[in-house]
Amino acid sequence: MCGIAGYFNIAHPPETSLRLLERMIWPLHHRGPDGFGFFQDKRAGLAHARLSIIDLEGGWQPIHNEDKSLWIIFNGEIFNYPELRQQLINRGHQFSTHSDTEVIIHLYEEKGEGCLDELNGQFALAIYDEQQQSLFLARDRMGIRPLFYTVHDGRLLFGSEIKAVFSADTAIPREINRDVIQEIFTFWSPAGQDTVFTNVQQLDPGCRLTIDREGRIEKRQYWQIPFATSELSSATEQELARQLRELLIDATRLRLRADVPVGAYLSGGLDSSTITSLIKHFTDNELKTFSVTFSDKVYDEQAEQQEMVDFLQTDHHAVRCTYESIARAFPDVIYHTETPILRTAPTPLYLLSSLVRENDYKVVLTGEGADEILGGYDIFKEAKVRAFIASQPDSSCRPFLLKRLYPYLALSPAKSAEYARRFFDTGADTDDIFYSHRPRWKTTSGGHVFLRDNLASGSTPMDRLTDQWQDKLIGMDYFSRAQFLESRLLMGNYLLCSQGDRMAMAHSVEGRYPFLDHRVVEFACTIPPHLRMKALNEKNILKKAMNDLLPPAIVQRKKQPYMAPDILSFFGDSTPDYIDQYMSERKLKESGLFKPAAVKKLLKKCQRKSRQGFRENMAFIGILSTQIVYDGFVDNFKVDTPEQLENVKVVNS
Repeated sequence: MCGIAGYFNIAHPPETSLRLLERMIWPLHHRGPDGFGFFQDKRAGLAHARLSIIDLEGGWQPIHNEDKSLWIIFNGEIFNYPELRQQLINRGHQFSTHSDTEVIIHLYEEKGEGCLDELNGQFALAIYDEQQQSLFLARDRMGIRPLFYTVHDGRLLFGSEIKAVFSADTAIPREINRDVIQEIFTFWSPAGQDTVFTNVQQLDPGCRLTIDREGRIEKRQYWQIPFATSELSSATEQELARQLRELLIDATRLRLRADVPVGAYLSGGLDSSTITSLIKHFTDNELKTFSVTFSDKVYDEQAEQQEMVDFLQTDHHAVRCTYESIARAFPDVIYHTETPILRTAPTPLYLLSSLVRENDYKVVLTGEGADEILGGYDIFKEAKVRAFIASQPDSSCRPFLLKRLYPYLALSPAKSAEYARRFFDTGADTDDIFYSHRPRWKTTSGGHVFLRDNLASGSTPMDRLTDQWQDKLIGMDYFSRAQFLESRLLMGNYLLCSQGDRMAMAHSVEGRYPFLDHRVVEFACTIPPHLRMKALNEKNILKKAMNDLLPPAIVQRKKQPYMAPDILSFFGDSTPDYIDQYMSERKLKESGLFKPAAVKKLLKKCQRKSRQGFRENMAFIGILSTQIVYDGFVDNFKVDTPEQLENVKVVNS
């Protein structure tokens, strides 16, 4: 895993220098601390910060094809590269390295953008065609690896992180996109390709972008989660479980391919336990596991983690998170997310990746994606219960089904059946394309009371989401729509980005996700919805697939989403000084995003009682993180590049 950055001159090429590329790549050195590589001509420039995992000696980038007409920089891994490499050799291609990166450039030479269909991996890449004077950008199917870009002063600039783009030119406008602030305070994340910074976009998951010698930009989606088009399987539950297990075994084996040791995250839940168990039973990989524990017992899963450690006999390491450690690390976390967040949950994972790196590991397998594709989240369960209740709304007993939801939450809205009825009542029915997510968005939108009036352009977050996804969601059943929304909106723009890639790569650690192998995802879409979650039994097929490979208590355990203490972390025994710094009336007026008087009341409420409800927790973390983003990227952004980069292995000009 690495960091990439570069530019493409659209018209009347501005003056360029290697120093421009150095400015762009240096802020990504945490992604690739092992060295830097560059390519540059009058039209384009490519920069690479390397985290060496495959072909440690020969895999330096940029890499070219045989006649040096094509150049690639690549952030990610192609897990089926040995098979593809052999096929390409058989067809006459000549290789100068043993890296997966070189496989892509030869495959592109042969198939153009069709090469993406052959790749089993997680990636963001840029390929420059020197003869055609064109640039090709692409991102993996699920959006595991990020890629951002903007057009400024006749030049397209791109990078693995936004800070690389901003570092190219201090004249690039750094302004908060107020529409996206509204989206985050509704959906938890940006709704689409727009980022929190005006005119900076991300390339969507499963998309590619080309720009030709005339400066014409074309974007196209080459893959999307196929819930709407998949034919449902007629296989029995047992057969579906067998097929899923075989796919997961192969996906896990592929993701152990590396020239460095590979570990695994172990949370104590079904998903990470599945991956560690598959490693143990079907590979000869040394099994070192890493986990987070909490001093607050509400969030702690140490007992379940230890049960799996004892069951699999892993070499286990854990980091203990306290309120103080979360508060201390939070500003650094926001530097890496580059976007506001509504929960502190990424912070313990930031501390966890530091532990991994301290143990000299660069790669870990994790369980992300299982809940989204196999029907594991309570939001799916909630939609089923609401739909069931709606069929007989006057029944006196059916509302009590809601009390089965969220039993683990200290302030669950389902504790009282009557309160639950009001909480989940949105006036929508299952034909509404956003039926499943209305209650969550209603809760999150409570934070809008803190946003300044007339903050955004006029269209609402729901208007923009409808315009973007209505055509994709029509025709799906409500359960599949819920999974699609969760996969593309929350997983793609938050879990895999702010909580995944950014927290791991902050400490030069690569996360790999067997559940997000596109073959596993495509298979999961063929499982009939009533079998993905059978009644209220989440991840039904996965449980059957792993029943004999896990302790019964782990298989039967109810889903407990990963969470971390929010307001409690900042208003416990002590309050960090930066709260006053970022949330003072002066700083709030400078950013112009929030109502200072309303924020002041929230702060007083938090000081009186640090255990608050959902709305208050999300509003406080959202305001604080937004203010940190504004301060670090708009008000006080700095580019501090060393006079000379060390360990520069490749420079082409």
